[in-house]
Amino acid sequence: MLTLPDYPVRQRDFLLEISRAITAQLDLSEVLRRVLRASVAMTAARVGIVALHSEHDEQFIVRAFTGLQQDRVPLLNAKLMELVAVEQTGFSVEFLNAKLREMAEAIDPALVQAVAMPLTFAEKPLGLLIVFRSYHSDISANDVQILQSFADQAAIAVHNAQLYEAINQERRRLEAILNYSGDGVMILDAHLTIQRVNRAFEHMTGWKSADAIGLSQEDVIQWVRRDQMDLQEAINAGLFPKNQPSGSTLYVEGDIRRPDGLNASLGITYAPLFNEEAKLVSIIANVRDVANYRRAQEMQNVFISTVSHELRTPVAIIKGYASTLSRTDVEWDMAVVRESVAVIEEEADRLAELIDDLLAASKIQAENTVRLTLSDVQLDQLAARAVERFSKQTQRHTFVLSFPNDYPAIQGDARLLRQVIDNLLTNAIKYSPNGGTITVGGRYSETAVNFFVRDEGVGIPESEQQRIFDRFYRVDGNLASKTKGTGLGLYLVRAIITAHRGEIHVKSQLGHGSTFYFSLPRD
Repeated sequence: MLTLPDYPVRQRDFLLEISRAITAQLDLSEVLRRVLRASVAMTAARVGIVALHSEHDEQFIVRAFTGLQQDRVPLLNAKLMELVAVEQTGFSVEFLNAKLREMAEAIDPALVQAVAMPLTFAEKPLGLLIVFRSYHSDISANDVQILQSFADQAAIAVHNAQLYEAINQERRRLEAILNYSGDGVMILDAHLTIQRVNRAFEHMTGWKSADAIGLSQEDVIQWVRRDQMDLQEAINAGLFPKNQPSGSTLYVEGDIRRPDGLNASLGITYAPLFNEEAKLVSIIANVRDVANYRRAQEMQNVFISTVSHELRTPVAIIKGYASTLSRTDVEWDMAVVRESVAVIEEEADRLAELIDDLLAASKIQAENTVRLTLSDVQLDQLAARAVERFSKQTQRHTFVLSFPNDYPAIQGDARLLRQVIDNLLTNAIKYSPNGGTITVGGRYSETAVNFFVRDEGVGIPESEQQRIFDRFYRVDGNLASKTKGTGLGLYLVRAIITAHRGEIHVKSQLGHGSTFYFSLPRD
């Protein structure tokens, strides 16, 4: 056993070693191991543990131990959990001593005394430092002083490690946000030199991170066309950045030239970052691909123009015929009246159909689904009735049905599937203005039924075949501009087929017609 004069020297050496460990590294386990070794040595104990308090689940958990078998740790954790029940009201000395005796017996019946010291930092409880002796003696003031010194060091280590872990976790979180954000991020220093970019930025601009970092922003963001002044011009004009408490941003939108020679449509929001001395430290640029937004705006504009035209035309025709029939200075014979009423009825049906399509598209967009009323449906019979109706509307086209005799029924919504067939036949007629054969048929397998509509019309460019099912989209071309439609028909067709757990596709070649075909599960 150490002589009394050795205690201050050993204590000083241990404290110095622990202090060095704390300042040299932030490995909590290593610091706690050294605290325990010193505590056990200075108090002549056999076993030592450090239990830390978890705010997440309100428990004490053994984080470090010495002189103890690993299989004893769960039992100690269970004993420590019993302390949580009285933590809010505080520990009584009797209660704490009783629990310490139970812990000593659970570890080894030869352990007859335990000394515990709380780990606190800035009056915040962090855990407990406990040593166990195999002999019983009075707890001296020196023992308390020694343990308190080591407990204070352990508390500092725990606090530092928790701060480091919180900072490291926040860094990892921000790193993940930066790397996996859908928007591009570019970080510039005060001299507009690129310090960092994320993956989305690489994808949008074509610049690899390793190539972009260290370059001037102007070398990477090379505007071919822009709607506002760029970053350097705004800085030169004194318009950005503005050193105000509320902060300021600069938005620039336009087209840039990528390293591969292609153009990219981008919108960039620049936000300045100042230090405590109000000095510009860096500029954070949020980069967004606006190509799809522009296409959507163009489609919306085209849709509004088209719908306006489509609505005005039947309304004008209806009004014209109604005004003509209402003239009092003319006597109309019944043939003229019947013909005029038929036109009014036809245009009213066209107007109602347009409104129904608009309402259906809006409902699908809002609910992101199509409601089905299921029953047994024979697609070949629906097709036969549709062909009979449409054959009366055109003299230029020949209709052919191509179904096997045993074509099976499926479970589906008969009204909506009829709408699908009608839309496909309408398109086949509209986009084969010179006539030809329109074939409607189907095949089947053990798991699915297939249905197709084939025409001999103008066809669809390959570059546009993926977009024709988009809402409001219409194929460019002279024929499309002269043909009635809103760009909602095929959008509704795909929505209905998808709701039936099916798939729809198109095969087409310019000048050689198109084939629309879909498959639906038989179950």
